[in-house]
Amino acid sequence: MFWKDSHLGVGRRWRRKLGLAGTAAVLGLTVLLCPVQLHAQAKVGTTGAQFLELGVSARAMGMAEAFVAVADDISAAYYNPAGLTYLYGREAAFTYIKMPADINYGFAALGLPLESIGGVLGIGVYALGSGDIIERTYFSGEEKGTGRVFAWNDFSLAVSYSRYLTDRFSVGITVKYVGEFVHDYSASGWAADVGTLYNTGFRGFKIGMVITNFGPDMKFIKNAYPLPINFRFGGSINVIEGVDHLVTFATEGSHPSDNLEKYNSGLEYVFKERFILRAGGRFNYDEDGFTFGGGLRLPFGEEGELGFDYAFQDFGVLTEVHRFTMIIAF
Repeated sequence: MFWKDSHLGVGRRWRRKLGLAGTAAVLGLTVLLCPVQLHAQAKVGTTGAQFLELGVSARAMGMAEAFVAVADDISAAYYNPAGLTYLYGREAAFTYIKMPADINYGFAALGLPLESIGGVLGIGVYALGSGDIIERTYFSGEEKGTGRVFAWNDFSLAVSYSRYLTDRFSVGITVKYVGEFVHDYSASGWAADVGTLYNTGFRGFKIGMVITNFGPDMKFIKNAYPLPINFRFGGSINVIEGVDHLVTFATEGSHPSDNLEKYNSGLEYVFKERFILRAGGRFNYDEDGFTFGGGLRLPFGEEGELGFDYAFQDFGVLTEVHRFTMIIAF
């Protein structure tokens, strides 16, 4: 009995140490990453590859993209790669976004747990297209059409990897190719995201942080421009946990390199693990404010699941934005 009690005591002490280590790592990474953003000012329009900032998940946008500490599906590859550790099987997602001015944006991703070496691998493809734009010239103050059209297209291919460092603390990294193409010109480069996620073990309370789009400047024709680096930090907690009901509240703040700080908060309500409602608010943005959405989860095959998510994003004076996501766990 004495040995058993002592053994349990040692186990508790080790778990406590691991938890403290995870917390220390989170705080340490915050200290290391914050200086990157501390000197940032409101420099609207000073960065390129803005499509990298367009959220790719209808589920996340339904919660106003307060998702850095939720990040428990394949979209974590975009929002916080550390969250990929919550994938216990293969998972794929496809998103379509209808933007203002007939701009279309698509996202596809695949997550694969790596049993041989541990951790989870994620692969993501991002593509934005403007459609045909009428080419016009200006001469002596007069606008004239040339009879030709061109298009603006953006593309990114990303590879992510995440693994647990302790039973509650995970880290993840994404490396991505970034390309922008317009008419006969193009620019390309690379960027990286680094994220952490810590689960406290209390009511699903998680703390997450990520720095995104960290990389060298891209060069378009003769002009170089930086990427839209962003640092996000947030938390999520299950405010209601029941047999048939689950309500999660999430909030986060972000510090982009080309703008002022922004804040997002959102709720997700899940009924019987099948029917989902979401709502949220986005603060200190130029146009968009509130979001809402919903989802449905259905059995797929013997052990899989098929999900559909929708999100509405208010865009102020511009046309509202609609997101549609299909997600498959198999």
